[in-house]
Amino acid sequence: MAYVMLDGNMAAAEAIKLARVKVISAYPITPQSSVPEMLADFVNEGKMDAQYVRVESEHSALSVATTAAMAGSRAATATASNGLALMHEVLGMTAGNRVPIVMPVVNRGIAAPWTLWCEHGDSMCERDMGWLQFYSQNVQEILDLILMAYRVCEDARVLLPAMVCLDGFFLSHSMQKVDVPDQTLVDEFIGEFKNKNTYLDPNDPMFLCDLTGNEEYTEMRYQQKVALDAVPKVVEEVFAEFNKKFGRSYKIVEGYQTEDADAVLVALGSMCGTAKYVVNKMRKEGKKVGLVKVTMFRPFPLSHIKKAIGNAPVVGVFDRSTGLGSLGGPVWNEVAAAMRRSNCEIYPYIGGIGGRDVTVENLEGIFNELLDLKDGKKAENTTWFDLKGNPMEIRQVYQNV
Repeated sequence: MAYVMLDGNMAAAEAIKLARVKVISAYPITPQSSVPEMLADFVNEGKMDAQYVRVESEHSALSVATTAAMAGSRAATATASNGLALMHEVLGMTAGNRVPIVMPVVNRGIAAPWTLWCEHGDSMCERDMGWLQFYSQNVQEILDLILMAYRVCEDARVLLPAMVCLDGFFLSHSMQKVDVPDQTLVDEFIGEFKNKNTYLDPNDPMFLCDLTGNEEYTEMRYQQKVALDAVPKVVEEVFAEFNKKFGRSYKIVEGYQTEDADAVLVALGSMCGTAKYVVNKMRKEGKKVGLVKVTMFRPFPLSHIKKAIGNAPVVGVFDRSTGLGSLGGPVWNEVAAAMRRSNCEIYPYIGGIGGRDVTVENLEGIFNELLDLKDGKKAENTTWFDLKGNPMEIRQVYQNV
């Protein structure tokens, strides 16, 4: 292993190279564009033995990767934001045909209003499409999670695709020290790609994704449900083996100083590093707060969440996506459902969208508010906690006052 300086996109490309992907389908979209650019360099320089396919859209990119995997090649693509939205139709094809693609998703808000910056709404819109979803805290996790995702997705008990999500610019363009594993060790860990279910082979033809009647459709969907139910066990096995081989430990859900916490915050993504700093800072001030960091959001790890939250009387859930039309964001909805029979109160928080930074002061404010809610000093929480000024004065929103 060797330490090198990589940004998040470089780490994603390096992981795809280490996984010995044979087909790369590429289409650029900010802030993901440098992933296929680096993969193109790897292929051009002979560092990857792979076919590089330049396509005309993200829809085509996932179509090529999916069919390449069906034909017997480990494949990859990457996307972000409106590109992921354009893939929506094919996302169902990939998962429904049980194709183990691994796709880095560089999280960016979906227009409109237009933004190039981080928001989790793009991947959260696709959370129910049958894909696994992992969220990275730092650049090292991007590389490691992609390698582990290939191993999980290609397991015969799973055979489903995965998104490895990384916060746009906060991680995609952040240079950090990364431990890059030796190729031989990665080969031993992942192994060769082998089709285990549907495949394209002229010597053994089969129908793929043909029109399905109501006699079998429900049962096929149930097969996906069974596979997703098996994922946590497979992930824990893979995490344990990865730790043994590479010396880095991962958890599906990490409870950070939650054992005796009076207030707990549930979060995912790059802000978890800042949240851990704030927890340490407030603990020194005598305030018992803790963090629940979610690494795997799909399938939703219900039992892991409940165990990590424990007996905390108040819980805040931080969503970096809006969940418009709902009582809270998508992570809050899941946590609130998971804890519905517990004695704790679950409060939604929405912020850090459109690239707005999640600051130490933001998180201290959330934790202090949760402690005030616990002690009865406040009756309601501030869901949209980082609004500036009067938001209704922006642009041309008509108010019938």
